[in-house]
Amino acid sequence: MNYEEHVLLGLATYPLFVAFAFFLSRYLPLKLSFLALSLGYAFYVLGSDLPDIDHPDSLIHRGSKPLFSVAVGSVTALKVYPYLPYYPIVLSWVIGGVASILGWFAFTAMMPRHRGIVHSLLFAGIYGVLAFLLMRYGLSLSMEESLLVGLASFSGYTLHLIADRSVKLL
Repeated sequence: MNYEEHVLLGLATYPLFVAFAFFLSRYLPLKLSFLALSLGYAFYVLGSDLPDIDHPDSLIHRGSKPLFSVAVGSVTALKVYPYLPYYPIVLSWVIGGVASILGWFAFTAMMPRHRGIVHSLLFAGIYGVLAFLLMRYGLSLSMEESLLVGLASFSGYTLHLIADRSVKLL
């Protein structure tokens, strides 16, 4: 499947996830607030294409690579700024610019082969846990709302694996 098909599948199947989560909320501590469902929708749809981040020609890879590089450069500039005695704003961004270029090449070097470990339930679980932690400790959502977003993230990622007929543990 391609980017558009994966994303459209995610957009179209999220209502099924909501129905499933509604059923599960009788047995698990899930809170189906509008905020949690909206954030869950975003993470579900992102997850429906995220496993293709390991393919250099995929849109998610090409979109993530510059964002990663900018983040590396910005954090580097921020961290070196206090230690530069002369022209710190300019020099910190020169150093940050170099770091962002290094980040560009590091992003490619870190990626495993296509349909390798990133196309696994292990990474689906990691994505779900990271989404949960971001909601719980980053945005301070309730435990129940955070669990819903984490489950939506895991489910969207798993949807991609099912659509590719490539469901594996590792």
